[in-house]
Amino acid sequence: MAPAPPRPRPESPAPVARRSATAPSLRPLLPPRAAAARARTPRAGSGGRGPGGGAGSDDRSGGRRPKMAAVVLAATRLLRGSGPWGRSRLRFGAPAGRQFSSGGAYPNIPLSSPLPGVPKPVFATVDGQEKFETKVTTLDNGLRVASQNKFGQFCTVGILINSGSRYEAKYLSGIAHFLEKLAFSSTDRFASKDEILLTLEKHGGICDCQTSRDTTMYAVSANSKGLDTVVGLLADVVLHPRLTDEELEMTRMAVQFELEDLNMRPDPEPLLTEMIHQAAYRENTVGLQRLCPAENVAKMDRAELHAYLRNYYTPDRMVLAAVGVEHQHLVECARKHLLGSRPAWGSDGAVQVDRSVAQYTGGIVKLERDMSNVSLGPAPFPELTHVMIGLESCSFLEADFIPFAVLNMMMGGGGSFSAGGPGKGMFTRLYLNVLNRHHWMYNATSYHHSYEDTGLLCIHASADPRQVREMVEIVTREFVLMAGAVDVVELARAKTQLTSMLMMNLEARPVVFEDVGRQVLATRSRKLPHELCALIRDVKPEDIKRVASRCSVASRPWPPWGPWATCRRTSTSRRRWPARTGGCPGPTASSARARGRRRLLLRSLG
Repeated sequence: MAPAPPRPRPESPAPVARRSATAPSLRPLLPPRAAAARARTPRAGSGGRGPGGGAGSDDRSGGRRPKMAAVVLAATRLLRGSGPWGRSRLRFGAPAGRQFSSGGAYPNIPLSSPLPGVPKPVFATVDGQEKFETKVTTLDNGLRVASQNKFGQFCTVGILINSGSRYEAKYLSGIAHFLEKLAFSSTDRFASKDEILLTLEKHGGICDCQTSRDTTMYAVSANSKGLDTVVGLLADVVLHPRLTDEELEMTRMAVQFELEDLNMRPDPEPLLTEMIHQAAYRENTVGLQRLCPAENVAKMDRAELHAYLRNYYTPDRMVLAAVGVEHQHLVECARKHLLGSRPAWGSDGAVQVDRSVAQYTGGIVKLERDMSNVSLGPAPFPELTHVMIGLESCSFLEADFIPFAVLNMMMGGGGSFSAGGPGKGMFTRLYLNVLNRHHWMYNATSYHHSYEDTGLLCIHASADPRQVREMVEIVTREFVLMAGAVDVVELARAKTQLTSMLMMNLEARPVVFEDVGRQVLATRSRKLPHELCALIRDVKPEDIKRVASRCSVASRPWPPWGPWATCRRTSTSRRRWPARTGGCPGPTASSARARGRRRLLLRSLG
């Protein structure tokens, strides 16, 4: 019998294209519970072993690939909170698995109490005193050398001079401002400013010059290893400037640009500060203009500058201050570069120094300016009227200086609202009584300026021109209320905030340098931070009432700026100033509104 022919093998079915893991699924997504139920339902022909579990399944992974049912079931248990990853540990996934702590699982411990089980922190200094003391040495020529060591590889060194705009009565107004822009130019040793900057670059240094009404400061921050080079550079910059014609012309352009920039700024606070001093001290000492007037820029020449430098850039009016260096090394560098050095303007003839004492006069200063082209765009700045009212306070040499600083912090204020607690200043008087109650006021801020023979406590306010009268009444009322009752809580908050601000500022090396230099220049010594903090803690409510009553009610300086509305005559506006007894004469500021114009008015009431 012939063998049977072999049976033909059935054709293998066409391979089914597997869907990529990244390919979109046409099947709608099922919720977790429906997916689990579908996974537990046996398919036909699967032998009741789930999908892919029958004899005909094409499982080519040899059992190494996890089953879909097990994966879905594990995910479902995870979302339901069963198993080792329960609800208490789940912080993600579907909303059914979320659980937020309501504090019930943790003890309710106030912030004033230490946490249980946490070791008590050990601070570096318990008494708050500084590790390094300030040392002062006076050289034979009268130059004072002050230093304070500090951890770190860099130092800040500078020369502070008792000169500024208050000494310009016999000179062109703005000469100190002009010298500020001329600083760090060519000298006898350095051919140009670029050469000075390249020399500082070798020690990672930067330089700056700043002038105020009573102080001029040349400062450099660099590596401590280059101290000798830095002191020599500072001595050359201060005592041997060349003042070439090209440098004078470049400085004139820089001063003109700064004046134009100040006039175009939407924030008039720098100009208001200038004008409040002019109103309070008319044409004397700190009331002299600090910024160089535009008409005097072209008049500044070498002869005028040398005449001013000859009288005020003398060793007995200078302090060489440094932070982050050894004192003895600094003294040696000072003797090498600053002792016996003849300045470029010569030292022949008698020195004539203006020793006038500040005389508080009171008055009014007004300035009108077109600001319509300043804030162009889809969201222009609002047209505002700015007013600054000031009272005479005390000098920084008096004992009442600290209570005045606490009073200024208690008044506080600002121009914006931010999230935060009492430490952000939201609980100061100008916020609680002014900004929170009068929505139309854009700004209300307190300032305190103090000098060696006088001081000025000011409040800057801004609002729409139509509310000028109400704004003046509100600000003057706050001045009157300063001498009223003082809450113990607000006083403690102001003292804490002042102490915090003092200590945080002194964490920066340049701030410590300026503090050392200014105190030694004014008092020939320095009060350490812990001494100032003790004086702040000793301020009582009676001290606040005393210094507030000390402010003369009969003479008040004030400046306003911006478009004005419903102008009143000065004689009528005087009656708008309230006094502790009900009414007190004193002029106010107002003007007629002009479209697209801003008017700046600075008045010192007297």
